[in-house]
Amino acid sequence: MPQELNYLKETPSQTAGPYVHIGLAPGAAGFDIYKQELGWDIAGPNAKGERIRVEGVVVDGTGSPVKDVLLEAWQANSEGVFAHPEDSRDVENGFRGWGRVITDFETGEWGFDTVKPGASPARGGTLAAPHINLWVVARGINVGLNTRLYFDDEPEANAKDAVLNLIEWEKRRATLIAKRSERDGKVLYRFDIKIQGEDETVFFDI
Repeated sequence: MPQELNYLKETPSQTAGPYVHIGLAPGAAGFDIYKQELGWDIAGPNAKGERIRVEGVVVDGTGSPVKDVLLEAWQANSEGVFAHPEDSRDVENGFRGWGRVITDFETGEWGFDTVKPGASPARGGTLAAPHINLWVVARGINVGLNTRLYFDDEPEANAKDAVLNLIEWEKRRATLIAKRSERDGKVLYRFDIKIQGEDETVFFDI
């Protein structure tokens, strides 16, 4: 290493806001920039599988909703296939598997419609339980937070999931489980994210 590099200091970190929504989700922030808003259609209108709604709120250490959050979601389709170059299996035509939503500026609630993902291949020839990967960013968060949403009606698959089994305490694993219900005849999963304090959601360093 050149001697002069020993004198270089780490670049300061910087939070995402307050204009993160204008750049990443301008339509939701009231700016009509794109003909089609980027990232809102997670599964695509023709995706096969069970249609579901996912909703939640992001809360801080005091239990108060954080109202300027942006979330990105990434998932497999109903057969466990990702729309990604490294997944060599054929993904159904039109399936995106990725989306971007923001919280309501008044209530802090967020939500998106998609299809329930299937179990997907994992390391060692095992299967990962059905899940949705989430990336959370907001004003005051220096580095985006990565977490996963699993489904409470998949107990057998969850019990075998290698990532969930890395979490020793059952109470901590529970922070990654979305609760299923129905509303107006449609399937709803509730997944609240707590970024600090007691019962803090498990986040992953990836």
